[in-house]
Amino acid sequence: MNNPLKKLAGQTAIYGFSSIVGRFLNFLLTPLFAVYFAKDQFGIITEMYAYVAFLVVFLTYGMETAYFRFITLEEQKDKPVYSTVLISLLSTTFIFIATAVVFAQPVADWLQYPNHTEYVIWFAIIVGLDAVSSIPLAQLRADNKALRFALVNFVNIGVNISLNLFFIVYCSANYETNSNWLIDIFYNPEIGVGYVFISNLIASICKFLLLAPGMKLSEGIQFSLWKKMFRYSSPMLIVGLAGIVNETIDRILIKKIVYAQQLEALGSQAANTFAQEQNGIYGANYKLAMIISMFIQAYRYAAEPFFFKEEQKKDSKETYVKIMNYFIIVVAFMFLVITLYISIFKYFIPNPDFWEGLHIVPILLAAYVCLGIYYNQSIWYKLSQKTGYGAIISLAGAVLTITINLLFIPIYGYTAAAWATLSCYSFMMIISYFIGKRHYPIPYNIKKFFIYAGTALAIYIFSIKGRSLEMLSLSGYIINTILLSLFIALAYFIEKSEFKTLRNG
Repeated sequence: MNNPLKKLAGQTAIYGFSSIVGRFLNFLLTPLFAVYFAKDQFGIITEMYAYVAFLVVFLTYGMETAYFRFITLEEQKDKPVYSTVLISLLSTTFIFIATAVVFAQPVADWLQYPNHTEYVIWFAIIVGLDAVSSIPLAQLRADNKALRFALVNFVNIGVNISLNLFFIVYCSANYETNSNWLIDIFYNPEIGVGYVFISNLIASICKFLLLAPGMKLSEGIQFSLWKKMFRYSSPMLIVGLAGIVNETIDRILIKKIVYAQQLEALGSQAANTFAQEQNGIYGANYKLAMIISMFIQAYRYAAEPFFFKEEQKKDSKETYVKIMNYFIIVVAFMFLVITLYISIFKYFIPNPDFWEGLHIVPILLAAYVCLGIYYNQSIWYKLSQKTGYGAIISLAGAVLTITINLLFIPIYGYTAAAWATLSCYSFMMIISYFIGKRHYPIPYNIKKFFIYAGTALAIYIFSIKGRSLEMLSLSGYIINTILLSLFIALAYFIEKSEFKTLRNG
Protein backbone atom coordinates (compact mmCIF):
# COMPACT_ATOMS: atom_id res chain seq x y z
CA MET A 1 0.00 0.00 0.00
CA ASN A 2 2.19 2.83 -1.30
CA ASN A 3 -0.42 5.57 -1.24
CA PRO A 4 -0.29 7.16 2.25
CA LEU A 5 -3.95 8.16 2.04
CA LYS A 6 -4.93 4.56 1.37
CA LYS A 7 -2.79 3.51 4.31
CA LEU A 8 -4.49 6.03 6.60
CA ALA A 9 -7.92 5.00 5.32
CA GLY A 10 -7.09 1.33 5.90
CA GLN A 11 -5.84 1.95 9.42
CA THR A 12 -8.85 4.16 10.18
CA ALA A 13 -11.15 1.39 8.90
CA ILE A 14 -9.60 -1.15 11.25
CA TYR A 15 -9.60 1.22 14.20
CA GLY A 16 -13.09 2.20 13.18
CA PHE A 17 -14.19 -1.41 13.22
CA SER A 18 -13.11 -1.68 16.85
CA SER A 19 -13.81 1.89 17.93
CA ILE A 20 -16.90 2.90 15.98
CA VAL A 21 -18.54 -0.52 16.03
CA GLY A 22 -17.43 -1.10 19.59
CA ARG A 23 -18.51 2.30 20.83
CA PHE A 24 -21.71 1.93 18.84
CA LEU A 25 -22.44 -1.25 20.79
CA ASN A 26 -21.74 0.72 23.96
CA PHE A 27 -23.96 3.44 22.53
CA LEU A 28 -26.78 0.89 22.40
CA LEU A 29 -26.65 0.88 26.19
CA THR A 30 -28.28 4.32 26.03
CA PRO A 31 -31.74 2.95 25.14
CA LEU A 32 -31.24 0.24 27.75
CA PHE A 33 -30.52 2.81 30.45
CA ALA A 34 -33.36 5.02 29.23
CA VAL A 35 -35.80 2.11 29.66
CA TYR A 36 -34.57 0.76 33.00
CA PHE A 37 -33.57 3.99 34.75
CA ALA A 38 -35.55 7.15 35.44
CA LYS A 39 -34.28 10.50 34.19
CA ASP A 40 -32.64 11.36 37.52
CA GLN A 41 -30.79 8.01 37.56
CA PHE A 42 -29.63 8.59 34.00
CA GLY A 43 -28.40 11.96 35.26
CA ILE A 44 -26.14 10.18 37.78
CA ILE A 45 -24.55 8.16 34.94
CA THR A 46 -24.13 11.33 32.86
CA GLU A 47 -22.47 13.22 35.70
CA MET A 48 -20.11 10.47 36.86
CA TYR A 49 -18.78 9.79 33.37
CA ALA A 50 -18.14 13.50 32.92
CA TYR A 51 -15.66 13.21 35.81
CA VAL A 52 -14.15 10.06 34.33
CA ALA A 53 -13.27 11.83 31.09
CA PHE A 54 -11.59 14.62 33.04
CA LEU A 55 -9.60 12.29 35.29
CA VAL A 56 -8.30 10.03 32.50
CA VAL A 57 -6.78 13.07 30.77
CA PHE A 58 -5.33 14.27 34.07
CA LEU A 59 -3.72 10.90 34.80
CA THR A 60 -2.16 10.51 31.34
CA TYR A 61 -0.87 14.15 31.41
CA GLY A 62 -0.08 14.25 27.71
CA MET A 63 2.35 11.33 27.79
CA GLU A 64 0.52 9.45 25.04
CA THR A 65 1.28 12.20 22.51
CA ALA A 66 4.79 12.58 23.92
CA TYR A 67 5.34 8.87 23.29
CA PHE A 68 4.39 9.25 19.61
CA ARG A 69 6.62 12.31 19.26
CA PHE A 70 9.74 10.84 20.88
CA ILE A 71 9.70 7.44 19.18
CA THR A 72 9.87 9.28 15.82
CA LEU A 73 12.81 11.51 16.83
CA GLU A 74 16.09 10.12 15.49
CA GLU A 75 18.09 11.14 18.58
CA GLN A 76 15.70 9.25 20.90
CA LYS A 77 15.47 5.95 19.03
CA ASP A 78 17.90 4.12 21.33
CA LYS A 79 16.31 5.49 24.51
CA PRO A 80 13.85 3.59 26.74
CA VAL A 81 10.90 5.76 25.72
CA TYR A 82 8.21 3.14 26.32
CA SER A 83 9.32 1.97 29.76
CA THR A 84 9.98 5.56 30.88
CA VAL A 85 6.42 6.62 30.04
CA LEU A 86 4.86 3.45 31.47
CA ILE A 87 6.70 3.62 34.81
CA SER A 88 5.78 7.29 35.10
CA LEU A 89 2.08 6.56 34.64
CA LEU A 90 2.12 3.52 36.92
CA SER A 91 3.63 5.62 39.71
CA THR A 92 1.21 8.53 39.45
CA THR A 93 -1.77 6.21 39.06
CA PHE A 94 -0.90 4.32 42.25
CA ILE A 95 -0.71 7.61 44.18
CA PHE A 96 -4.06 8.72 42.71
CA ILE A 97 -5.93 5.52 43.62
CA ALA A 98 -4.48 5.48 47.16
CA THR A 99 -5.52 9.11 47.65
CA ALA A 100 -9.03 8.44 46.35
CA VAL A 101 -9.47 5.53 48.79
CA VAL A 102 -8.32 7.63 51.76
CA PHE A 103 -10.55 10.61 50.89
CA ALA A 104 -13.53 8.69 49.46
CA GLN A 105 -16.03 10.07 51.97
CA PRO A 106 -15.22 13.79 51.53
CA VAL A 107 -15.31 13.37 47.74
CA ALA A 108 -18.65 11.53 47.92
CA ASP A 109 -20.04 14.34 50.10
CA TRP A 110 -18.92 16.94 47.55
CA LEU A 111 -20.57 14.98 44.75
CA GLN A 112 -23.79 14.90 46.80
CA TYR A 113 -23.68 11.10 47.00
CA PRO A 114 -22.73 10.78 50.70
CA ASN A 115 -24.03 7.22 50.96
CA HIS A 116 -22.06 6.00 47.94
CA THR A 117 -18.35 6.23 48.73
CA GLU A 118 -18.00 3.06 46.65
CA TYR A 119 -18.64 5.17 43.52
CA VAL A 120 -15.49 7.16 44.27
CA ILE A 121 -13.33 4.06 44.78
CA TRP A 122 -14.72 2.23 41.75
CA PHE A 123 -14.14 5.17 39.46
CA ALA A 124 -10.66 5.82 40.83
CA ILE A 125 -9.69 2.27 39.83
CA ILE A 126 -11.45 2.56 36.45
CA VAL A 127 -9.67 5.77 35.44
CA GLY A 128 -6.36 4.54 36.86
CA LEU A 129 -6.42 1.33 34.84
CA ASP A 130 -7.57 3.16 31.71
CA ALA A 131 -4.76 5.72 32.08
CA VAL A 132 -2.06 3.06 32.36
CA SER A 133 -3.62 1.02 29.54
CA SER A 134 -3.40 4.00 27.18
CA ILE A 135 0.37 3.53 26.74
CA PRO A 136 0.44 -0.14 25.64
CA LEU A 137 -2.51 0.73 23.39
CA ALA A 138 -0.45 3.62 21.99
CA GLN A 139 2.40 1.20 21.32
CA LEU A 140 0.04 -1.03 19.34
CA ARG A 141 -1.00 2.00 17.27
CA ALA A 142 2.61 3.06 16.69
CA ASP A 143 3.53 -0.48 15.61
CA ASN A 144 0.50 -0.62 13.25
CA LYS A 145 -0.92 -3.57 15.21
CA ALA A 146 -4.46 -2.42 14.59
CA LEU A 147 -5.96 -5.91 14.76
CA ARG A 148 -4.50 -6.53 18.21
CA PHE A 149 -5.74 -3.08 19.23
CA ALA A 150 -9.20 -3.97 17.94
CA LEU A 151 -9.24 -7.28 19.82
CA VAL A 152 -8.44 -5.64 23.14
CA ASN A 153 -11.13 -3.01 22.62
CA PHE A 154 -13.74 -5.58 21.62
CA VAL A 155 -13.06 -7.68 24.70
CA ASN A 156 -13.33 -4.59 26.89
CA ILE A 157 -16.60 -3.48 25.30
CA GLY A 158 -18.00 -7.01 25.13
CA VAL A 159 -17.43 -7.57 28.84
CA ASN A 160 -18.99 -4.20 29.68
CA ILE A 161 -22.11 -4.77 27.58
CA SER A 162 -22.54 -8.39 28.69
CA LEU A 163 -22.37 -7.46 32.36
CA ASN A 164 -24.81 -4.58 31.89
CA LEU A 165 -27.25 -6.96 30.24
CA PHE A 166 -26.72 -9.52 32.98
CA PHE A 167 -27.23 -7.13 35.91
CA ILE A 168 -29.74 -4.65 34.53
CA VAL A 169 -31.87 -6.89 32.29
CA TYR A 170 -31.57 -10.49 33.43
CA CYS A 171 -31.13 -10.06 37.19
CA SER A 172 -33.52 -7.18 37.70
CA ALA A 173 -36.23 -8.82 35.58
CA ASN A 174 -36.03 -12.15 37.42
CA TYR A 175 -35.19 -11.05 40.96
CA GLU A 176 -38.78 -10.81 42.18
CA THR A 177 -40.45 -13.67 40.30
CA ASN A 178 -37.86 -16.13 39.05
CA SER A 179 -34.73 -15.83 41.14
CA ASN A 180 -32.00 -18.47 41.15
CA TRP A 181 -28.63 -19.09 42.80
CA LEU A 182 -26.80 -16.93 40.22
CA ILE A 183 -29.00 -13.93 40.92
CA ASP A 184 -28.87 -14.52 44.68
CA ILE A 185 -25.07 -14.45 44.66
CA PHE A 186 -24.40 -11.56 42.28
CA TYR A 187 -27.40 -9.24 42.46
CA ASN A 188 -28.59 -6.73 45.05
CA PRO A 189 -31.42 -4.43 43.87
CA GLU A 190 -30.25 -1.69 46.24
CA ILE A 191 -27.12 -1.19 44.11
CA GLY A 192 -29.28 -0.09 41.18
CA VAL A 193 -27.40 2.25 38.84
CA GLY A 194 -24.17 1.16 40.52
CA TYR A 195 -24.18 -1.95 38.34
CA VAL A 196 -23.38 0.27 35.35
CA PHE A 197 -20.19 1.28 37.15
CA ILE A 198 -19.37 -2.25 38.33
CA SER A 199 -19.64 -3.50 34.74
CA ASN A 200 -17.24 -0.79 33.60
CA LEU A 201 -14.81 -1.63 36.41
CA ILE A 202 -14.65 -5.33 35.53
CA ALA A 203 -14.25 -4.48 31.82
CA SER A 204 -11.34 -2.13 32.60
CA ILE A 205 -9.66 -4.85 34.67
CA CYS A 206 -10.00 -7.30 31.76
CA LYS A 207 -8.50 -4.78 29.34
CA PHE A 208 -5.58 -4.13 31.68
CA LEU A 209 -4.89 -7.87 32.06
CA LEU A 210 -4.90 -8.37 28.28
CA LEU A 211 -2.34 -5.58 27.88
CA ALA A 212 -0.21 -6.53 30.91
CA PRO A 213 2.07 -8.98 29.02
CA GLY A 214 3.21 -6.11 26.78
CA MET A 215 4.04 -3.78 29.68
CA LYS A 216 7.79 -4.30 29.60
CA LEU A 217 9.57 -2.40 32.36
CA SER A 218 12.99 -4.03 32.17
CA GLU A 219 14.64 -0.99 30.56
CA GLY A 220 13.62 1.14 33.53
CA ILE A 221 13.05 4.87 33.62
CA GLN A 222 15.59 7.40 32.33
CA PHE A 223 15.01 10.63 34.22
CA SER A 224 16.79 12.88 31.71
CA LEU A 225 14.51 11.51 28.99
CA TRP A 226 11.48 11.80 31.28
CA LYS A 227 12.20 15.50 31.86
CA LYS A 228 12.30 16.16 28.12
CA MET A 229 9.10 14.23 27.58
CA PHE A 230 7.35 15.97 30.45
CA ARG A 231 8.37 19.39 29.11
CA TYR A 232 6.79 18.41 25.81
CA SER A 233 3.71 16.80 27.37
CA SER A 234 2.90 19.33 30.09
CA PRO A 235 1.27 21.77 27.65
CA MET A 236 -0.57 18.76 26.20
CA LEU A 237 -1.93 18.09 29.70
CA ILE A 238 -3.39 21.59 29.65
CA VAL A 239 -4.73 20.93 26.14
CA GLY A 240 -6.31 17.70 27.33
CA LEU A 241 -7.77 19.13 30.53
CA ALA A 242 -9.14 22.17 28.74
CA GLY A 243 -10.55 19.88 26.07
CA ILE A 244 -12.33 17.81 28.69
CA VAL A 245 -13.61 20.97 30.33
CA ASN A 246 -15.04 21.94 26.95
CA GLU A 247 -16.58 18.51 26.48
CA THR A 248 -17.88 17.65 29.96
CA ILE A 249 -18.15 20.73 32.18
CA ASP A 250 -21.64 21.41 30.85
CA ARG A 251 -22.98 18.21 32.43
CA ILE A 252 -21.45 19.18 35.75
CA LEU A 253 -22.66 22.79 35.60
CA ILE A 254 -26.19 21.88 34.50
CA LYS A 255 -26.69 19.90 37.69
CA LYS A 256 -25.05 22.49 39.95
CA ILE A 257 -26.81 25.53 38.44
CA VAL A 258 -30.26 23.97 38.09
CA TYR A 259 -30.02 22.58 41.63
CA ALA A 260 -29.13 26.01 43.03
CA GLN A 261 -31.98 27.61 41.05
CA GLN A 262 -34.61 25.18 42.31
CA LEU A 263 -33.35 24.73 45.87
CA GLU A 264 -35.48 27.40 47.50
CA ALA A 265 -38.66 26.54 45.59
CA LEU A 266 -38.48 22.73 45.75
CA GLY A 267 -36.25 21.89 48.67
CA SER A 268 -33.00 19.95 48.58
CA GLN A 269 -34.21 16.48 47.59
CA ALA A 270 -36.68 17.57 44.89
CA ALA A 271 -34.24 20.14 43.50
CA ASN A 272 -31.52 17.50 43.24
CA THR A 273 -33.92 15.11 41.45
CA PHE A 274 -35.04 17.81 39.01
CA ALA A 275 -31.42 18.83 38.28
CA GLN A 276 -30.47 15.20 37.61
CA GLU A 277 -33.49 14.84 35.29
CA GLN A 278 -32.37 17.84 33.23
CA ASN A 279 -28.87 16.41 33.10
CA GLY A 280 -30.30 13.06 32.06
CA ILE A 281 -32.24 14.59 29.15
CA TYR A 282 -29.15 16.49 28.02
CA GLY A 283 -26.89 13.46 28.40
CA ALA A 284 -29.22 11.12 26.50
CA ASN A 285 -29.55 13.47 23.52
CA TYR A 286 -25.83 14.22 23.64
CA LYS A 287 -25.32 10.52 22.88
CA LEU A 288 -26.82 11.00 19.41
CA ALA A 289 -24.19 13.63 18.62
CA MET A 290 -21.54 11.19 19.82
CA ILE A 291 -21.96 9.25 16.56
CA ILE A 292 -19.67 11.77 14.86
CA SER A 293 -17.44 11.70 17.92
CA MET A 294 -17.02 7.93 17.51
CA PHE A 295 -15.77 8.41 13.96
CA ILE A 296 -13.40 11.20 15.08
CA GLN A 297 -11.99 8.95 17.80
CA ALA A 298 -11.32 6.11 15.35
CA TYR A 299 -9.77 8.56 12.91
CA ARG A 300 -7.50 10.03 15.62
CA TYR A 301 -6.25 6.57 16.59
CA ALA A 302 -4.92 6.15 13.06
CA ALA A 303 -4.11 9.77 12.20
CA GLU A 304 -1.88 10.84 15.10
CA PRO A 305 0.94 8.31 14.55
CA PHE A 306 0.39 8.64 10.77
CA PHE A 307 0.95 12.43 10.82
CA PHE A 308 4.19 12.08 12.77
CA LYS A 309 5.54 9.43 10.40
CA GLU A 310 4.58 11.44 7.29
CA GLU A 311 6.33 14.56 8.56
CA GLN A 312 9.70 13.72 6.95
CA LYS A 313 8.27 13.34 3.44
CA LYS A 314 8.60 16.33 1.12
CA ASP A 315 4.94 16.26 0.11
CA SER A 316 3.62 15.80 3.64
CA LYS A 317 1.74 19.11 3.71
CA GLU A 318 -0.06 18.29 0.47
CA THR A 319 -1.08 15.00 2.06
CA TYR A 320 -2.42 16.83 5.13
CA VAL A 321 -4.51 19.09 2.86
CA LYS A 322 -6.06 16.13 1.01
CA ILE A 323 -6.82 14.40 4.30
CA MET A 324 -8.58 17.52 5.57
CA ASN A 325 -10.75 17.71 2.42
CA TYR A 326 -11.84 14.09 2.74
CA PHE A 327 -12.41 14.46 6.46
CA ILE A 328 -14.74 17.45 6.01
CA ILE A 329 -16.75 15.54 3.39
CA VAL A 330 -17.20 12.58 5.73
CA VAL A 331 -18.23 14.55 8.84
CA ALA A 332 -20.53 16.83 6.84
CA PHE A 333 -22.17 13.72 5.36
CA MET A 334 -22.60 12.24 8.84
CA PHE A 335 -24.11 15.51 10.07
CA LEU A 336 -26.67 15.35 7.28
CA VAL A 337 -27.55 11.68 7.78
CA ILE A 338 -28.35 12.19 11.45
CA THR A 339 -30.15 15.53 11.12
CA LEU A 340 -32.18 14.58 8.04
CA TYR A 341 -33.32 11.33 9.65
CA ILE A 342 -33.39 12.38 13.30
CA SER A 343 -37.00 11.20 13.56
CA ILE A 344 -35.53 7.69 13.13
CA PHE A 345 -32.39 8.17 15.21
CA LYS A 346 -34.50 9.36 18.15
CA TYR A 347 -35.57 5.75 18.72
CA PHE A 348 -32.10 5.02 20.04
CA ILE A 349 -33.61 6.76 23.08
CA PRO A 350 -36.81 4.70 23.31
CA ASN A 351 -38.22 6.60 26.29
CA PRO A 352 -40.23 9.60 24.92
CA ASP A 353 -39.57 11.47 28.16
CA PHE A 354 -36.11 12.27 26.78
CA TRP A 355 -37.24 13.50 23.33
CA GLU A 356 -37.87 17.06 24.50
CA GLY A 357 -34.11 17.54 24.16
CA LEU A 358 -33.83 16.53 20.48
CA HIS A 359 -33.45 20.16 19.41
CA ILE A 360 -29.89 20.22 20.82
CA VAL A 361 -28.68 17.34 18.63
CA PRO A 362 -28.00 19.37 15.42
CA ILE A 363 -26.19 22.01 17.51
CA LEU A 364 -23.94 19.39 19.09
CA LEU A 365 -23.35 17.64 15.76
CA ALA A 366 -22.15 20.92 14.25
CA ALA A 367 -19.91 21.37 17.29
CA TYR A 368 -18.30 17.96 16.70
CA VAL A 369 -17.72 18.80 13.03
CA CYS A 370 -15.76 21.86 14.17
CA LEU A 371 -13.90 19.80 16.78
CA GLY A 372 -12.88 17.22 14.19
CA ILE A 373 -11.51 19.92 11.91
CA TYR A 374 -9.63 21.40 14.86
CA TYR A 375 -8.08 18.01 15.64
CA ASN A 376 -6.80 17.87 12.08
CA GLN A 377 -5.36 21.36 12.34
CA SER A 378 -3.78 20.75 15.74
CA ILE A 379 -1.04 18.67 14.17
CA TRP A 380 0.82 21.92 13.41
CA TYR A 381 1.75 22.62 17.03
CA LYS A 382 2.56 18.97 17.72
CA LEU A 383 4.92 18.69 14.74
CA SER A 384 6.55 22.07 15.36
CA GLN A 385 6.89 21.20 19.07
CA LYS A 386 5.05 24.40 19.98
CA THR A 387 2.57 22.64 22.19
CA GLY A 388 2.25 25.75 24.33
CA TYR A 389 0.04 27.26 21.63
CA GLY A 390 -2.25 24.26 21.89
CA ALA A 391 -2.55 24.91 25.62
CA ILE A 392 -3.40 28.57 25.04
CA ILE A 393 -6.05 27.78 22.43
CA SER A 394 -7.63 25.09 24.60
CA LEU A 395 -7.62 27.32 27.69
CA ALA A 396 -9.27 30.12 25.73
CA GLY A 397 -11.91 27.65 24.58
CA ALA A 398 -12.44 26.46 28.16
CA VAL A 399 -12.90 30.03 29.40
CA LEU A 400 -15.45 30.64 26.64
CA THR A 401 -17.30 27.41 27.47
CA ILE A 402 -17.49 28.13 31.19
CA THR A 403 -18.51 31.75 30.65
CA ILE A 404 -21.38 30.95 28.28
CA ASN A 405 -22.60 28.13 30.51
CA LEU A 406 -22.54 30.25 33.66
CA LEU A 407 -24.29 33.17 31.96
CA PHE A 408 -26.97 31.33 30.01
CA ILE A 409 -27.78 27.99 31.69
CA PRO A 410 -29.77 29.90 34.35
CA ILE A 411 -31.85 31.41 31.49
CA TYR A 412 -32.02 28.72 28.79
CA GLY A 413 -31.12 25.54 30.67
CA TYR A 414 -29.29 22.74 28.88
CA THR A 415 -29.91 24.35 25.47
CA ALA A 416 -27.35 26.99 26.44
CA ALA A 417 -24.84 24.22 27.15
CA ALA A 418 -25.22 22.92 23.59
CA TRP A 419 -24.63 26.39 22.12
CA ALA A 420 -21.64 26.85 24.42
CA THR A 421 -20.12 23.67 22.99
CA LEU A 422 -20.60 24.86 19.41
CA SER A 423 -19.24 28.34 20.22
CA CYS A 424 -16.15 26.87 21.86
CA TYR A 425 -15.22 24.38 19.13
CA SER A 426 -15.85 26.81 16.27
CA PHE A 427 -13.71 29.42 18.06
CA MET A 428 -10.87 26.92 18.57
CA MET A 429 -11.06 25.81 14.94
CA ILE A 430 -10.80 29.38 13.65
CA ILE A 431 -8.09 30.62 16.00
CA SER A 432 -5.97 27.49 15.45
CA TYR A 433 -6.12 28.00 11.70
CA PHE A 434 -4.81 31.56 11.87
CA ILE A 435 -2.08 30.87 14.43
CA GLY A 436 -1.01 27.75 12.54
CA LYS A 437 -0.61 29.78 9.34
CA ARG A 438 2.15 31.76 11.04
CA HIS A 439 4.09 28.95 12.70
CA TYR A 440 3.54 25.82 10.55
CA PRO A 441 1.66 26.87 7.41
CA ILE A 442 -0.38 24.14 5.75
CA PRO A 443 -2.20 25.34 2.59
CA TYR A 444 -5.69 24.11 3.47
CA ASN A 445 -8.33 24.65 0.79
CA ILE A 446 -10.65 27.08 2.60
CA LYS A 447 -12.89 27.37 -0.47
CA LYS A 448 -13.73 23.67 -0.29
CA PHE A 449 -14.42 23.96 3.42
CA PHE A 450 -17.04 26.64 2.81
CA ILE A 451 -18.54 24.70 -0.09
CA TYR A 452 -18.98 21.45 1.86
CA ALA A 453 -19.87 22.95 5.25
CA GLY A 454 -22.08 25.63 3.71
CA THR A 455 -23.92 23.15 1.50
CA ALA A 456 -24.53 20.79 4.43
CA LEU A 457 -25.87 23.64 6.56
CA ALA A 458 -28.10 24.94 3.75
CA ILE A 459 -29.54 21.45 3.16
CA TYR A 460 -30.27 21.06 6.87
CA ILE A 461 -31.99 24.44 7.13
CA PHE A 462 -34.08 23.70 4.03
CA SER A 463 -35.02 20.25 5.37
CA ILE A 464 -36.43 21.53 8.69
CA LYS A 465 -38.59 24.20 7.12
CA GLY A 466 -42.18 23.56 8.12
CA ARG A 467 -41.64 20.40 10.15
CA SER A 468 -40.71 19.38 13.67
CA LEU A 469 -37.65 17.37 14.61
CA GLU A 470 -39.75 14.56 16.02
CA MET A 471 -41.88 13.71 12.96
CA LEU A 472 -41.30 13.29 9.25
CA SER A 473 -43.73 12.18 6.54
CA LEU A 474 -42.92 9.78 3.70
CA SER A 475 -42.61 12.71 1.29
CA GLY A 476 -40.23 14.32 3.78
CA TYR A 477 -38.00 11.23 3.79
CA ILE A 478 -37.96 11.21 -0.02
CA ILE A 479 -37.03 14.90 -0.19
CA ASN A 480 -34.30 14.47 2.43
CA THR A 481 -32.88 11.47 0.59
CA ILE A 482 -32.72 13.54 -2.61
CA LEU A 483 -30.97 16.35 -0.70
CA LEU A 484 -28.44 13.91 0.75
CA SER A 485 -27.80 12.48 -2.72
CA LEU A 486 -27.15 15.98 -4.04
CA PHE A 487 -24.47 16.51 -1.40
CA ILE A 488 -22.79 13.22 -2.35
CA ALA A 489 -22.93 14.16 -6.04
CA LEU A 490 -21.41 17.58 -5.31
CA ALA A 491 -18.53 16.07 -3.34
CA TYR A 492 -17.86 13.49 -6.05
CA PHE A 493 -17.91 16.13 -8.79
CA ILE A 494 -15.43 18.37 -6.97
CA GLU A 495 -13.11 15.56 -5.86
CA LYS A 496 -13.49 13.28 -8.91
CA SER A 497 -9.87 13.53 -10.02
CA GLU A 498 -8.61 13.02 -6.46
CA PHE A 499 -10.83 9.98 -6.00
CA LYS A 500 -9.43 8.47 -9.20
CA THR A 501 -5.86 9.09 -8.04
CA LEU A 502 -6.66 7.56 -4.66
CA ARG A 503 -8.29 4.53 -6.25
CA ASN A 504 -5.39 3.94 -8.63
CA GLY A 505 -2.64 4.87 -6.16
